[in-house]
Amino acid sequence: MTRPAPTHRIALLAFAGIRAFDVSVITEVWGADRTDRGVPAFELRRVAAGPEPVPMHGGLTLTPDRTLAWLPRAELILVPGLDEQAGPAPEPVLAALRRAHARGTTIAALCGGAFTLAQAGLLDGRQALTHWALTDLLQARHPRVHVEPGALFIEDGNLWTSAGTAAGIDLCLHLVRVTHGAEAAATIARSMVTAPFRTGTQAQFIEHPTPHTHRDADALAEVRAYALAHLDEPLTVSSLAARAGMSPRSFARHFAAVTGTTPMHWLLDHRIAAAQKLLERTDLPMPEVARRSGFGSEVTMRQHFTSRLATSPRAYRTSFAEQPPPAQRP
Repeated sequence: MTRPAPTHRIALLAFAGIRAFDVSVITEVWGADRTDRGVPAFELRRVAAGPEPVPMHGGLTLTPDRTLAWLPRAELILVPGLDEQAGPAPEPVLAALRRAHARGTTIAALCGGAFTLAQAGLLDGRQALTHWALTDLLQARHPRVHVEPGALFIEDGNLWTSAGTAAGIDLCLHLVRVTHGAEAAATIARSMVTAPFRTGTQAQFIEHPTPHTHRDADALAEVRAYALAHLDEPLTVSSLAARAGMSPRSFARHFAAVTGTTPMHWLLDHRIAAAQKLLERTDLPMPEVARRSGFGSEVTMRQHFTSRLATSPRAYRTSFAEQPPPAQRP
C-alpha cells in the first residue's frame, strides 16, 4: 500500500509592492491540485497583515485569505521579491518573520525577497543571494550579510534565498524535492514545462557568451543527450570531448559557457537525480541503484548523497519510496 504524504502548509507572505511573477510561481508550484498524479496535497495560504487587497505592480492586486496570525501554522513561509527595493517592508511583516524564524520555520525568499529578510535582520552573518543585478545593492545596504554572487539558490540556517526571476522556480522545485521527493518535483516541473532542476550558477546568465558556431552548440547538445542515455557507463571529459570532436580543454570551456558548470558536475547532478528516481520507484538493492545511476559503488553513491543532499541513499528511500522497500536479507 502506498504511503500517503502529509499535507504541507505553506504561507505566501503578501505586502504592498511584491512581484506578481514571484506570486505566480509560488501559486503554480503549491497552489495547483496534482494529487491525481501522485503529488502531495498542499495547503497554500495568502497571508497579509490585514484582509485588504494587496497592491502589486501593474495595477494587479492579491486578496489575502489569512492574516499574520496564521503564520505559526505554516511549515514553510515564502517571501516574494519586490518590484522596487527602495521601500522598507512593513514592520508587522518583519516582526512576524523574526518570530517565525525563532520558531524554526523554514523561510524562503525569491529574488529581491532577500532584502526583506535582511531588513528583518535574519541574514546578518549568513550567506544569501539575490538577482545578479542587485547583488552590489544588497551588500551595500546590508554589509553584515555575506552576499554570494553566483549560485541559483542557497540555504543558511533554515533561510533560503534565490537569484533572479527563473531561479525562484528552481528554488521552489528544490524545496518540494527535499520535502516530498524528486518524483513530486519532477511531476510539478513537467506540468510547468520547465526543467526539474538546472545546473550551474548565475554566472551563466551574466553577459553569457554565445557559442562561436552552431556546430559547437549542436555538438554539445548531442553529447549531453548521449551522456544522459549512458549514465551507467564510465564517462570522462576526454571521452565526451572525443564525441564532440574537440580537445578536452576546448570541450570543457565550451561546456561551461553553455551550461554554467563543468562536465563532471553536470554528470554528478544527473546521476544523483537518476539515483533518486530509482530509490523512489524501485526496490532495487543499493549496489544496483549505484551501478545504474553511474556511481559504480554504493560507497561512492553514499558519499555524493551525503555531500549534495545531506542524507544517505537508504534514508532517502525510507522517506520517499512510493512503497516501503522489502526487508533486506541478512
